[in-house]
Amino acid sequence: MIAARALLVVSLVVIAAIAIWGVVDAPGLVSVASVIVDEYFRSRGWFLMLTVTGMLFFCVGLAFSRYGDIRLGADDDRPEFSTASWIAMLFAAGMGVGLLFWAVAEPLTHFDFAREFAIDPVAAEQALVTTVFHWGIHAWGIYGATALVIAYFSFRRGTPMLVSAPVTYLFPRERWASLLGWLADFMAIVAIAIGVGGSIAMGVFQVADGVDVLVGGSGAGPWLVGIVFAVMVASYIPPLMIDLGSGMSRLSNLAMLLAIGLVVFVVIFGPTEYLLNSILGTFGQYLTNFIPRGFETFTFFDDDVTQQFNSWTLTYMVWWIAWGPFVGVFVARISKGRTIREFVLGVLIGPTIFSVIWFGAFGGIGLYETLQGTGELARQAAANAERATFALLERMPFPVITTIITIIAAFLFIVTSVVSAAFVLGTFSTGGDPDPKPRIRLIWGILLGVLGYAMILSGSMDAVKKLIALGALPFVFITVVLMVCLLRALAEEKTLAEEKTS
Repeated sequence: MIAARALLVVSLVVIAAIAIWGVVDAPGLVSVASVIVDEYFRSRGWFLMLTVTGMLFFCVGLAFSRYGDIRLGADDDRPEFSTASWIAMLFAAGMGVGLLFWAVAEPLTHFDFAREFAIDPVAAEQALVTTVFHWGIHAWGIYGATALVIAYFSFRRGTPMLVSAPVTYLFPRERWASLLGWLADFMAIVAIAIGVGGSIAMGVFQVADGVDVLVGGSGAGPWLVGIVFAVMVASYIPPLMIDLGSGMSRLSNLAMLLAIGLVVFVVIFGPTEYLLNSILGTFGQYLTNFIPRGFETFTFFDDDVTQQFNSWTLTYMVWWIAWGPFVGVFVARISKGRTIREFVLGVLIGPTIFSVIWFGAFGGIGLYETLQGTGELARQAAANAERATFALLERMPFPVITTIITIIAAFLFIVTSVVSAAFVLGTFSTGGDPDPKPRIRLIWGILLGVLGYAMILSGSMDAVKKLIALGALPFVFITVVLMVCLLRALAEEKTLAEEKTS
């Protein structure tokens, strides 16, 4: 109990201090974060890529091992949700507003860089493959490994849904295990809070630019960003005071359905044949490249290539790690009753295929306009990334309707993410309380808002990326410990089962 109270106090103080620092001196916080993150990427980028790829291999290896038929729960438990509904919830929880924000801007950004080294068709192809690599199976390997550990120990061994649970369960009387477990929960809290704060900033930028497009503006000013931020905070604070249960899941699913509707709209009303070819070609190129890319660190390339790799690939991998504990708890909760094999295949394959379709469609039409049109969309993406998706929709039928749908989807993604994150942070910071008190959830909701505001003051998505990476770096090492704990627990279970049958 003392350790739980200490964790709550320390985590609140640390996150509050970071948030206040960001509000008072955003450039100073960004400067410190940049120095630390850049040095880590320079000296430990190889370790980060090895860890991320290792998490993917860990998941796949378990799925096809003798442990694959072990259920996440009792042997007679069965899944609560249909496979289709389960996969939809997975994707909504794991990606959210980032899908809308980077749908057009990221492929065009990679294309603009790659065309310095290759002819345009090859540059376009590599731009889409790189984007899908960032959002594909490696990201879901991170989520899957984290969620699998939490789900196994929670439903199979009866532990609280805490990052520390595997360590303290396997080594109950060891002092070092208690200390490591406490640090693991603390690092998870920091990673979640800063990661979600970054998503708040990204969502506010996106929604503000969408509103600005609707009113015919040329760019969202500080006043509009401030109004959108205030409305967003006012929308997520009340739900923190009550238990909405499945209500948040329904809102998240609604946001996902709106996103699916947008991608279908783009394929039907855009250059359909071109986009379908783009999706299929990207899928094929990704299949042949994703394993080698998981080990690529661009050692022998110049500083421009290295900087591009650090700013995008390494930053994305750390970003997913930051969201890993938060998404892991949610994914674990909706996965009870599935076997390890069902879990891994569903988590890795379903969302990855949707990523290929999403970026193949939005990125494909952006590249189509760049290669065969005026190239104005690429220039807009370079100047203002948050406006790129809206700039694309303006070139298609019913731009007002699709812009409003995109704004609503982005808003819902952020509100549901913040409410869910506040619950998870409340659980982690109170020693595993599955229903933290409303005042604890409210405090975390307020702190997440202040963090988001600090990142908005940083002024750019590049700064937001640095801050998210800073919060997640310490947790990279904890992921390795969690995988080792799961392997030990699975081996012990199989050994006991074999002894009983012999």
